[in-house]
Amino acid sequence: MSKLDAKLTSVSPYVLSIFRIVFGLLLTIHATQKLFAWPVGTPAADGTLTGPAIPVGMWPYWWGGLIEIVVGLLLVAGLVTRLAALVGSGEMAFAYFTQHQPTGLWPIENGGELAVHNCFAFFLLVFTGGGAWALDALREGKKTKR
Repeated sequence: MSKLDAKLTSVSPYVLSIFRIVFGLLLTIHATQKLFAWPVGTPAADGTLTGPAIPVGMWPYWWGGLIEIVVGLLLVAGLVTRLAALVGSGEMAFAYFTQHQPTGLWPIENGGELAVHNCFAFFLLVFTGGGAWALDALREGKKTKR
């Protein structure tokens, strides 16, 4: 293993944590846009981001926003990361196959690139966990010290 590989391997748990935190924050903000029209509104008919929040209970968008805010906050904290990521990956797969794929075969054609990217980013976190700076890591540390 080269020195570069060794160095990158030694910092990868920390970089993974940064990825998880940023990904979780972006997902949380995406959810607050849907649920509360904050920090900007939802897409309006004129193409601006001045639309209202999605009405409470509207299937599937409001429920997707609810899942996204819970999953996003869990990811930011690094709490039950693998389970939260599995739920998020499933939600994105559902979103892709019900909202995007029926309008075209390829994600570039049907506007589903973000759903596919997110699905696989979540899926990666299912297998990697939350990294060094996660509440999961603290919980695991306490278990091994017993």
